[in-house]
Amino acid sequence: MTQIIWIQRLYRRGERRSIWHTRPVAAPTVRFRRLAEQVADELRRRILAGQLTDDQVLPKEDELLVEFAISKPSLREAMRILEAEGLLTVRRGKRGGAVIHRPSPANVAYTMGLVLGSQQVSLADVGTALLQVEPACAALCAERPDRKSTVVPILRQMHEESIASVDDLPQATSASRRYHEALVTHCGNATMLVMAGALETLWSAHEQSWSTQVTDHSTVPVSERRAVLEDHRQVIDAIDVGDAQRARDLAAAHLVHAQRYPGWSGVVDPAMIRPGGSRTSRDNED
Repeated sequence: MTQIIWIQRLYRRGERRSIWHTRPVAAPTVRFRRLAEQVADELRRRILAGQLTDDQVLPKEDELLVEFAISKPSLREAMRILEAEGLLTVRRGKRGGAVIHRPSPANVAYTMGLVLGSQQVSLADVGTALLQVEPACAALCAERPDRKSTVVPILRQMHEESIASVDDLPQATSASRRYHEALVTHCGNATMLVMAGALETLWSAHEQSWSTQVTDHSTVPVSERRAVLEDHRQVIDAIDVGDAQRARDLAAAHLVHAQRYPGWSGVVDPAMIRPGGSRTSRDNED
C-alpha cells in the first residue's frame, strides 16, 4: 500500500508532465466499524451487563439520537442488528418502542433450531443428545448441597401438578415437560443450563405442539402416563437422598422410553421456538 506525498508538475516545451512522489505505508490494522455497529455494540453491552433489563423499553428515538449523535438511518440499522440477534423487539404504533430481551436458553434454542432445521435434523437426533445431557443434570441436582431447599421442593411440586393433570393429555404433557426442564434449570451449572436448556426447549416445543393437535388422547393411555410419573418420582427420591449415580441411571432409563411419543419422528422446526425477541415488529402495529 502506498501513500501520495506530493505531486510535481513540470512544464517543458509546451508539454505538462506530473510526477507522483509516493512512499510505502503499512495497511491500517484498525477496522473502522460503521456507526450503527458501534451503537449496537454499546447497547448490547448494556443489555448483557444488566444495565438494561428484560422487557424494559429503550428511550425514545429522539433521546437516543441525542445520546449517540448519529443519524436516524444509522440508529435504525443498530436496532435491526439487535433485533436480528433476538435482543429486542421493535414495536410500531401508539405503544411503539424497542423492548429489551435478555439472552436466554430460548434464544440459543432458536439459533440451534435454525441450524438443525436447515440440515433437516430429526427430533430423534435431538432426543439422543438429551439422553446424554439430561441424566447428567439429574446427577448434578443430587450433588447440590442445598438440594433439599432449592431443588427437591420444586420437583415435588411439579410432580404433584403432573399427577393432578394426568387424565388430560395436553396438560399432562405440559406438566411433564416442566419437570424435565426443571432438572436442567436447577442443576447448578450455568453452562449446562444453557446447553441442555436449549435442547429441552427444542424438545418441549415439539412434544407440546403434538399433544395439542392429537385428537385421540388414548394414543398415550393414562396407565402409561402414570408409569412416566412413577419414573419421575424415583428420580426425585434419588436426588433427595443425594444419590447422583442412581439419579443419573434412572433419568437415562426413563428417557429411553419416554421420548418415543407418536410425533417424535419428525424434523426440527425452528418456527415452534421463535423467542420473544424474534417476533415480528408488525404484531403490535395499529
